[in-house]
Amino acid sequence: MSQINPLQQYFRQPAIYARLPSGGKFYPPGTIDMPPNNELPVYPMTAIDEIIYRTPDALFNGQATVNVIQSCVPNIKDAWAIPAMDVDSLLISIRIASYGHELEFGTTCPKCQHESEQGLDLRGALDRISPPDYNKCIRHGDMEIYFRPMTYQNLNDNNRVQFENQKMLQQLPDAETDDMTKMSALGAALKKITEITVNALSQSIAAIKTPQALVSEPEFIEEFLKQCDRKLFNQIRDHIVDLKNQAELQPLSLACPNCNHKYEQAITLDMTSFFEPAS
Repeated sequence: MSQINPLQQYFRQPAIYARLPSGGKFYPPGTIDMPPNNELPVYPMTAIDEIIYRTPDALFNGQATVNVIQSCVPNIKDAWAIPAMDVDSLLISIRIASYGHELEFGTTCPKCQHESEQGLDLRGALDRISPPDYNKCIRHGDMEIYFRPMTYQNLNDNNRVQFENQKMLQQLPDAETDDMTKMSALGAALKKITEITVNALSQSIAAIKTPQALVSEPEFIEEFLKQCDRKLFNQIRDHIVDLKNQAELQPLSLACPNCNHKYEQAITLDMTSFFEPAS
């Protein structure tokens, strides 16, 4: 029988309780322990969590995000399986639990180019995250196409491949090779971009229903996307992009302190600086 640590009462305690935009839907069995009130306890980061989040390789491959989420939100058992719509909400909740709800960020006025520091109340940012409607399907003739959010694993894998491909494209003009080799490499890179796009779209499709079958096999859905007509492909792509945009942090409405010009400021979570104490 293991001995209980007498210091256990001094361990960190939940700082806030968070509701997921997904409501706990789309999680595979065994990947989340959802409380009856649908509010997940969120703990402050430990010193080990902070060290992990400052490790470049762990940030790049997504392992840092997975480790920190599972440490600070222990009800989530497998953070790789998190629906993409929940990732920002969880990271913001962890940031609030660890350092408070105030976040300062720099902004530049698009009219006068004046640079200023602005403050963001992360609690308000959480309130502005709304879940997309995944009950809506696309009907095309006698076919119905149903959608689902990508997992964090899907999102991370696609971002890594895309980053590596873009890096190769940027280096291509300076490469010491002949034009024929460069053209061949460019063609391969463009083909890779198409493959990334099709793969991401297929991961966002839950099933395709026809009078004859309900198709959910990834390989069949991916083949369908490669062979369907351009108009339907674009309709599917635009629908998925719209679902993604609905789940993202909405831009802030700001007024320049120098010229009073009003503009929209996009809010992105820069993981290299997001988990820093408020100054």
